Amino acid sequence: MLRIGCCGFPVGISRYAAELRVVEIQKTFYRIPGREILRRWRDAVPEDFVFTVKAWQGITHPAGSPTYRKAGSLPPVDEMPLLGHFRPTEPVFRAWEETREAAAVLGAPLVLLQAPPSFVQTPEHEENLRVFLSGIDRGGSRIALELRAPWNRERLAVLCRRANLIHCVDPFGDEPVSGPPYYLRLHGHPPGNRMYAYRYTKGDLLLLRDRVAGWVAEGEVFCLFNNLSMWEDALAFRDLAESRR
Repeated sequence: MLRIGCCGFPVGISRYAAELRVVEIQKTFYRIPGREILRRWRDAVPEDFVFTVKAWQGITHPAGSPTYRKAGSLPPVDEMPLLGHFRPTEPVFRAWEETREAAAVLGAPLVLLQAPPSFVQTPEHEENLRVFLSGIDRGGSRIALELRAPWNRERLAVLCRRANLIHCVDPFGDEPVSGPPYYLRLHGHPPGNRMYAYRYTKGDLLLLRDRVAGWVAEGEVFCLFNNLSMWEDALAFRDLAESRR
């Protein structure tokens, strides 16, 4: 099954759900919304609509990350040194519990952990990740891991297999080491400061359709656009994918 959607709601939720059947919630990365808001989102869409959740940044990003300023608030001063990079600390595990509870309200089958570029492959970071993943209650959700720094592919494949992780990639820049299921995030290309402004051409989307065809034959594929023209690109890709059936 090919699930096509966006990272966040580029249009109103009712209009969105009338066209697409999956969305990755971004607000949970910056601040976990209240349960009433989450229930309102769940009630506003059809029963077969799928939410995925981007985990709160306290799990993945150190407190010095500029993403905290975008959230409009900083963590408590005494907790700031304990956050990010999957450190096995009480604030990080609490951040996971809050993320997991949000996913449960939405009925989300998958939570994305997006590591920052500073999460490079070191023995300390590998151990942090191993301890974190072995110490959490995943509830009913699978976990996808998106790395923004290069990791050894063989070691990463072993990690995904042992920890039951989904390796999240941008299919125009990388190849997943795990699957199915597959979790793809399309940020625009080529990489760089302007990549999010990139609008995918029909040729790009035809290439993407051909590339995911083999993965769809194996199982579930999430394909989520995360560029400025995500709405238009997701609809165009949906139409191309449906025309092949």
